[in-house]
Amino acid sequence: MAWLVCLAAAFALGCASNKPPAHQLTGDVITDGEYAIEHGPEKDRVLWHYRVALAAMRRGQFDLAKQHLDSAIARISNIYGKDESARKARGYFAAEAKKTFIGEPYERAMAYFYRGILYWRDGEPDNMRACLRSALLMDSDTEDKTYSGDYVLFDYLDGYITERLHGDGADAIKRAQAEARMWRPPDFPLAANVMVFVDYGPGPHKYATGQYAEELRFRGGKSPVVSARVTTAGIVGKAVPYDDLLFQATTRGGRAMDHVLGNKAVFKRTTDTAGTAAIIAGAVTATSGNRNAQMAGLALVGAGLITKMFSSAATPQADVRMWDNLPLYLSFVALELPPGPHTLTIEFLDAQERVVSNFTRVVQVTVPEVPQDTVVYVSDTSITPQTL
Repeated sequence: MAWLVCLAAAFALGCASNKPPAHQLTGDVITDGEYAIEHGPEKDRVLWHYRVALAAMRRGQFDLAKQHLDSAIARISNIYGKDESARKARGYFAAEAKKTFIGEPYERAMAYFYRGILYWRDGEPDNMRACLRSALLMDSDTEDKTYSGDYVLFDYLDGYITERLHGDGADAIKRAQAEARMWRPPDFPLAANVMVFVDYGPGPHKYATGQYAEELRFRGGKSPVVSARVTTAGIVGKAVPYDDLLFQATTRGGRAMDHVLGNKAVFKRTTDTAGTAAIIAGAVTATSGNRNAQMAGLALVGAGLITKMFSSAATPQADVRMWDNLPLYLSFVALELPPGPHTLTIEFLDAQERVVSNFTRVVQVTVPEVPQDTVVYVSDTSITPQTL
């Protein structure tokens, strides 16, 4: 018997030693995110990879961003359409928020987009193009073919890179120009050697509505910044918004979508109503003077209670976990600069094209003598000055 006590004590000590240390949230996305990835629920890891990667890009920590985006994309590729927790969450009795998070289509698309920027920054525009095509696939209906990805910038950059690699990118560029809702992409010079990616504004925010919080909705899109301007050595590039992530979150193929977990909500509503009706009918029947009717009434009450239990167990609530540091607008400028050091000033503008105070960012770049693209990423929340 003593050995059982010792074993139990050893097990308790082992459990205690494996328990992660208490963590006080710091408010720093990278610090808190990396702790959550290491010690938090596995179902939330991709979400934290997303958040940490983008925070790292805005600090100029591009190697760290690559690590987290690679981990997120590997997870997406591994479980997309196959994950057991996602299958269970589609059932009536599992909450959406219990499934492994990979994000809505616009969130998955943005993971590929940002990874592509980092590939291009490493001198691999062909891999950037592959990421753009994967991003568009995330935004497409691959089964019914009822809609396809409609990001203006993704199609445009696909065609632009293809042209720069001596291919025919005309079709992709035509798609981008046809899809343009805010600004039509210009004919950027193929000889450009500085690629500037700019994003700004607060991204989509998820929330739930409906009787059972089964309707996934989005709000956001309010930003004092509606465009940007990149200047250096007398050269000015307009960083206008080509894509709006709130539009992408609330549409598929340009069509408004109802993000409603309809089947679960209907099941919960139907079983609740049926259970109530059975209990009332059974209670009335049970008051009969006929013994058989009384037994039938009690059985009906029991069935009604069981049905109500099923209704109570159904969890149609929408999953409102979100990649909460995404931007609202995506933009791009290609510049042709001589070799040597340059200071890029990025000014963020309001609807009257006035500079919005406290948003201006500065990036120092050195254009190499050898033909090679210099890729810059900057956000209205970036930490600058940065030196690339």
